[in-house]
Amino acid sequence: MAKSSDKTSSKALDALDFLAHPGKHPPAAVCVLFGDDSFLKRLVLGELKQVVLEGEDAEFSTRVFDGRELELRDLRDALATRNLFGGGRHLVIVDEADPFVSNNRQDLEDYVKQPRTGSVLVLDVKQWASNTKLYKLVAESGLQIECRFPPPAKLQKWLIARTQKEHGATLEPAAAERLAETVESELGLYDQELAKLAAIAGQGGTIDVKLVDEAVGGWRAKSAWDMLDAALEGNTTTALMQLDHLLLSGEVPIAILAQIGANLRRLAAAVRIIAEMEAARKTTNLRYALERAGVKPFLLGKVEGQLRRLGRPRAAQLYRWLLAADLALKGSSSSPARSRLVLEELIVRISATPATARR
Repeated sequence: MAKSSDKTSSKALDALDFLAHPGKHPPAAVCVLFGDDSFLKRLVLGELKQVVLEGEDAEFSTRVFDGRELELRDLRDALATRNLFGGGRHLVIVDEADPFVSNNRQDLEDYVKQPRTGSVLVLDVKQWASNTKLYKLVAESGLQIECRFPPPAKLQKWLIARTQKEHGATLEPAAAERLAETVESELGLYDQELAKLAAIAGQGGTIDVKLVDEAVGGWRAKSAWDMLDAALEGNTTTALMQLDHLLLSGEVPIAILAQIGANLRRLAAAVRIIAEMEAARKTTNLRYALERAGVKPFLLGKVEGQLRRLGRPRAAQLYRWLLAADLALKGSSSSPARSRLVLEELIVRISATPATARR
C-alpha cells in the first residue's frame, strides 16, 4: 500500500482532515493543492468551489488554465477580472501548475504578499517543497492542502464515512479493513468499489466482510475490465462471451455495470472537457482531457485509442446510456433474463463500428 514519504510542515493541511471539516478552513486568496492523488484534489476543489462561488451565475466566475501552457499575463488578467454577476469572488484554477510555478516563482511570491481580494487562486501541483520561500509565504496567509494517499487507519475511517454520506449504505469496520487490504492504493478506485458495494447492498443496506470478499477484486473484476476492453476495441463476440462467463459465475448485473461504468464515465468526461475547451477557444488536447477526466498516465495510450475508435458522438451519449442501463437494472429489467439483455445492449452499442452505430 502506497504511503506518503514527503514531510510537510504543520502549515500544510491533510486533505481528509480538510474534507471532514471544510468549514473550519475557509479558502484564502491563494490555495495550493499538492500531491499525486487526483481524486482527493477533485473532492477538495469541489468544497472550495462551494464556498468561493455564489449564486446561479457561479460558473461565470471560474477560470481554469493548463499550467503547461499558461502565460503570466493571462493569469494576471484573470485575477484582476471583476465578477460581473453579484458580489461573489472570482475563482482562478491552474491545473498541472508545476512548470508554471517553476517559471514564475518570483512573481508568485510577490502576488502572495499582495493578492487580489476579489479572487481566489488555486494552484494544483504535484511537488510543493516546504523549504522554498513561496511555500513559507503561502503558509503564512494562504491555504495549503496535501492530497496524498492516507495511512491505513485514516483510510478506513474515510471509507466508512464516505459510504454513509455519498453512497447511502453502512460499511462495517471489519469490511472497511478488508477493503483497505484488497484494492490498489488509489482513492478513486476505492470510491468505485464503494459505489458497487452500495449498489449491491441497496439503499440503507449494510456492507459486511462477506460482501466485500464476494464482490471486490479477484478474477471477476479483471474479467469485467477485459470485457469492456474487448467492447471498446470492437470485439463484440469476445465481450459478450465474457459477459456470459461473469453471469454464469454468479456475478450480479448491477455490480458488472458499476465496474465498467466508472471507466466509461471517464471517456464521457473527457469529451465534455474537450467541448468546454473548444467553447473557450482553447487548443484542444485529447490526452490532457483524459488526464483531467482521471485516466492514469500508464493507461493514456490505450484509452486514447479506445476513445478515438468509439468516436465523439457515441462517447457523448455514454452518460445517457449508463443512466438508462442503471434505471433498467434497478426497475423493470431487474430479472435475470432482462438484466442480461440490458448489459448486452450496452456492449453492442459500445463495440459496434461508428457506421453501424448510426443506423
